[in-house]
Amino acid sequence: MAASTARRDRSTIAKMRFLYTLVYDEEYHGYVVDVPQLPGCMSQGKTVEAALKNLRKAIRLYLKEAGPQPVKSVPEVMTGQIEVSM
Repeated sequence: MAASTARRDRSTIAKMRFLYTLVYDEEYHGYVVDVPQLPGCMSQGKTVEAALKNLRKAIRLYLKEAGPQPVKSVPEVMTGQIEVSM
């Protein structure tokens, strides 16, 4: 019975989407990731997968500590690289 309750509870949990920025840090020799919608919410990992796994934990902790508050919507983002000659 406890297992069915756990399944039901998980199905009612809302999923939220967050924009993240992931950058390779040469000094750390790994990835640093932050969430612009949640000021100060950051994490890191030696691989992309580890950094994102750690970020999910960081977001959950951030939201738990912050309590109910509006979260900024995800802005439209364009990323790329540009080469400039000097």
